[in-house]
Amino acid sequence: MSEPRETLDQISVLFDRVLVQMDGSEGERRSRAGILIPATAQLAKRLSWATVVSVGPHVRTVSEGSRVLFSADDRYEVELDGDEYVLLRERDLHAVKRTESTQGTGLYL
Repeated sequence: MSEPRETLDQISVLFDRVLVQMDGSEGERRSRAGILIPATAQLAKRLSWATVVSVGPHVRTVSEGSRVLFSADDRYEVELDGDEYVLLRERDLHAVKRTESTQGTGLYL
């Protein structure tokens, strides 16, 4: 008997949890100068970017579609329908990338 497939629509993230999908592969990458850095190279506490795909009801600072920066050491990986995701707590996020410019009029109400 085959196992039913899960979709993101069937998953409810709880409390202050954030479900993200990694932006790129965590394998080899290139430096700005074009030098190939192998996946086995040790880097000091490198942070990773990901896109938020689902948030719990108590998350206040990010929403679906936000790009967030987090530590790879603080993550729990999960696989849904063959896609890899990472489950984090909101407090484990280090930064959120702004998606639109926030230019105000300079007036405070």
